[in-house]
Amino acid sequence: MTCNSNLDFKDGTLKAYLMALRPNQWTKNLLVFAAPLLAFQIDLSSFSSTIIAFSLFCLTSSSFYLLNDVRDIESDRQHPVKCNRPIAAGYVTVPIAVAMASLFLLVSLGFSWCYSLSLGAVLTCYSLIQVAYNFKLKQMPLLDIACIASGFVFRAGAGFVVSNIYPSPWFLIFTAMLALFLAIEKRKAELQHLQLKGKVSTREVLKVYSLPLLNRMESIVATGAVMSYAIWSCGLNSSSNFCEVPTPWMSITLPFVLYGIFRYQLLSDSTAEVHQLQKYPENFKVVNRKTEVPDLILLSVR
Repeated sequence: MTCNSNLDFKDGTLKAYLMALRPNQWTKNLLVFAAPLLAFQIDLSSFSSTIIAFSLFCLTSSSFYLLNDVRDIESDRQHPVKCNRPIAAGYVTVPIAVAMASLFLLVSLGFSWCYSLSLGAVLTCYSLIQVAYNFKLKQMPLLDIACIASGFVFRAGAGFVVSNIYPSPWFLIFTAMLALFLAIEKRKAELQHLQLKGKVSTREVLKVYSLPLLNRMESIVATGAVMSYAIWSCGLNSSSNFCEVPTPWMSITLPFVLYGIFRYQLLSDSTAEVHQLQKYPENFKVVNRKTEVPDLILLSVR
C-alpha cells in the first residue's frame, strides 16, 4: 500500500527523534502524582521525588515504544496511519532506534536503583512485564489486557514509594479496575471498527475476543472500579494510613468518577469515536469543553 505521509520533518532531525519517543503518551505517567496529591502531601521533597519518578517512567516507556516500533516496522508500514511513525517512515533508522532504547532503559533503571531501591524494584518489574508483553503476551487473550492494566498500577505504586506514603489497597484496586476497563474498551473499539469495515482482523488475539464477551468483562471491571473508589473515598479501610488522610468530603467526587466512566462508554460506542480510536490509537481522547473535569480522570489511557 502507499502511505500518504503527513510528517513535516526530515531524516534524522531532532523532531523525528522526539516524535519517535511518543511524548504524547507521557500523560500516562502523570499517575505517579496521584499518591502525593490525594494524600495532600504537597511538599518540596515529595514533589521533587515524584518528578524524578515521572521522568524515569517517561524514559522507560519511550524505550519500549522504540523497541515496539522496531519490532512492528513491517506491519506499521502497511497501516494507513502507523506508517507515518518516524521509524516505519524511515526518518529514524533501526540501529539508532535500538541504541536510543537501550541507552534510555539502562539510564532509567540504573538511576532508579541508585535513587531508591523501592523505585528501582517497581520500575524493573514494570520493564519485565513490558518485555513479556511486547514479545509474547500481547498475542495471548486476557493476559494482553492484564499487562496493559498493570502498567498503570506500577505507575501509581511508584508515586506511593517515592512519597513514603502507605498505599491504600482500595486505591490500587480502583486503579487496576479502571485500567482494565479502559483496556477492554480499546479492544472493543477495535472490534467495532472491524465490523463497521466488514474486515477480519489479522491479529490473532482479536480473533478470540467477541463484543458480548468484552461487554460482560467491561461490566464487571466498571462495577469493581466504582465500588473500590467508593470504599476508598469514604475512608472505610481504617487499617490504611493513606485512607485516613483525605478529607471526608472526598466521597463527593464519586458522582464525577461514575459520570466519567459512563461518558467514556457513550463516546466509545459512537461511530465517529470508534473510527478515531482505530485511526489514531495513540491520540484517543475524550475531553471537550463542556465536561473537562470528569473526563480528565480518563484522559491518559489509550
